[in-house]
Amino acid sequence: MDARFDMFANEIAVKFAKRFANASLVIHQSPLPRPTQELVSLRASQINGCGWCIDMHTKEAVAAGETPVRLNLVAAWRESTVFSEAEQAALALAEEGTRLADAHQGVSDETWAAVRKHYDDDQIAALVALVALINAANRMAVIVHQRGGSYEPGMFAAALG
Repeated sequence: MDARFDMFANEIAVKFAKRFANASLVIHQSPLPRPTQELVSLRASQINGCGWCIDMHTKEAVAAGETPVRLNLVAAWRESTVFSEAEQAALALAEEGTRLADAHQGVSDETWAAVRKHYDDDQIAALVALVALINAANRMAVIVHQRGGSYEPGMFAAALG
């Protein structure tokens, strides 16, 4: 299946993408650890079935030094031993924040308490913004059928120059 629409070839879409990238830059430059950022983005993208974002965040994570073992276990993070308690809290927040329609209360008090235990206010602000932003990115890519497989690390930043 080909993409329905090229979001990188339309003037309005490119203008929006540049502003979207600026918002992501705030998160990228935050004190939230970069590995956590990539793991959260990857997990939300897996849940949403976004091939483009899975491809992007897997490759960006590898470029940032993430190990294949950890990347291969993101989808089963509860059943693995390779993630810290802090990363597990962030992954739980990513899942619950992504599956809002599936969880009657949204993010559980238990998950929120775990996030509060491991992250300071600036990191939490970045984490909440990241979950919202990656879900928006997933939806755009899924709507237009932006497929995964062709992404190269740094490509998104370069395209928005």
